[in-house]
Amino acid sequence: MQQNEDYVLRVLSDVGLVSRQQIDSARSRLNGEPGVIDVLVNDGVVSDADVSRTLAAQAQMDWIDISTMVIPPAVISQIRGEDARRFKVIPLAFGETGLVVAVGNPLDIDTMDSLSFLLQRELELVCTSPRKISEALIKYYGTADEAADVLQKEIGEDIDLGLEFGDGAEPMAVDEADAPIVRLVSMLLIEAHRAGASDIHLEPLDKKFRVRFRIDGVLQEMQAPPKRLQSAIISRLKIMSGSMSIAEKRLPQDGRIQVKIKKKPIDLRVSTMPTNHGESMVLRILDKSSLKLGLPELGFFSDDEETLERLIRLPDGILLVTGPTGSGKTTTLYACLNYVNKPDRKIITVEEPIEYQMTGINQVQVNTEIGMTFAAALRSILRQAPNIIMIGEIRDLETATIATNASLTGHLVFSTLHTNDAPSAVARLIDIGVKPFLVASSVRAVMAQRLIRKLCNICKQPGELTDTEMRALGIEPGQLANAQVMRPKGCEECRQIGYRGRTGIFEIFVIDDEVRHMINKRSSSFVLRQRARELGMRTLREDGVRKVLAGITSADEVISITVGDVS
Repeated sequence: MQQNEDYVLRVLSDVGLVSRQQIDSARSRLNGEPGVIDVLVNDGVVSDADVSRTLAAQAQMDWIDISTMVIPPAVISQIRGEDARRFKVIPLAFGETGLVVAVGNPLDIDTMDSLSFLLQRELELVCTSPRKISEALIKYYGTADEAADVLQKEIGEDIDLGLEFGDGAEPMAVDEADAPIVRLVSMLLIEAHRAGASDIHLEPLDKKFRVRFRIDGVLQEMQAPPKRLQSAIISRLKIMSGSMSIAEKRLPQDGRIQVKIKKKPIDLRVSTMPTNHGESMVLRILDKSSLKLGLPELGFFSDDEETLERLIRLPDGILLVTGPTGSGKTTTLYACLNYVNKPDRKIITVEEPIEYQMTGINQVQVNTEIGMTFAAALRSILRQAPNIIMIGEIRDLETATIATNASLTGHLVFSTLHTNDAPSAVARLIDIGVKPFLVASSVRAVMAQRLIRKLCNICKQPGELTDTEMRALGIEPGQLANAQVMRPKGCEECRQIGYRGRTGIFEIFVIDDEVRHMINKRSSSFVLRQRARELGMRTLREDGVRKVLAGITSADEVISITVGDVS
């Protein structure tokens, strides 16, 4: 042990982090016992992170900050708590050849060999500071209260819990007995925000209370709180909403929560559903930063961007965005509204619910309980003389008819439909009951979209497409001449997943005179799609191929997201 410390001190001195005088001064206070490095760290001469970074460099080992990572329970469960504490390690991810494990002392090879033998598997070692190892051991293997305390130290004043709950109600006093639950809920919200989650799913199961985050469209299981705290956590979140009853557990409820994390306001849309093991809750995290996105940030290449800009500058007609739930339709509509939001235009939206409040735009909330339906709201707002109307979704004949009539009387209408591709939107409107000649006269264009994960810019690496991938994507060898095909790898920045963030893929179906004639003749979606292809419409998969060849995403991602795309 003494030899190990002497070696570390010599390395620290050689790289200039400490001087011989500082080492001698620290040693003089120890009476010859080991612990000089601890004294130097406590005195602030050097940080434990600097020490571990230096040793990692000597051992040719990567150094990472594990406090910024969200480690899935499936990984944590690979090492038992008592073993993790004994060896002072934290499992981080599943690597290419074994389990990725963070260590605080990269020089202790014997201990790592013992752990590898105990687990009967290869280990891929990375280094972090011993202090972060200690905190992670509490965070992932300690009790709920211990984990909350660690996180509270990490975030300091980053979360404001004494703020407006729900619709701006006064902050509520927290009973001392409830403090652990308050801290645990705080930890949950901060972890979700740090991970870039779009949803938090709290799901009561038979013997556990499962917590999952939806990150970049994929659900990932997190460290679960104790089952006994299930009711208390759900009740706390209901109280924070200011409008949900903690006594009512037999009926679904909806609410909203506002918190501040790092002084940034975060809106949470809350929904509960009774299940056989208790109330299930989903919190949708609404990030207002997406409102500031321009069309390029949504994932449009320049040619599609020019087409869309031309369409949203039209004086009248209907522009539809289609896709399944969670495909980014609302974000695209808000980006379009931002583009046309000028002082000389009056814009009114009808939404259920209003997800984001936008400056300069009149937004109407649908409330079916009092008769404020989409159709009722639309009839009223047409008397407000708007230039542009945004309807959250066309769901029925009455809404579709009013939207169609509005578009034919000089209004530009944005809305969404749930269809798989762009040409199918025409058939959907006719199925709802809109006359074909009205669809042909009013609809200017339909855009279908999906969200795909982007490769992490930090760790993505060059790769090649397999023959299977090329056949699936319809890529010809000649298209690879100027391509930048990349593959996911995994790093600290992307939580070892290889992907970080999402972007859109699109197909834009512009309706011309011939297509209008085909709609009047009730041509099938297949025939309309053939005509759209002749007009130059790229399918979702073809737009995805462009992003694969540009190194934005992977072939696997495009194939999985566009599995139903018909060439």
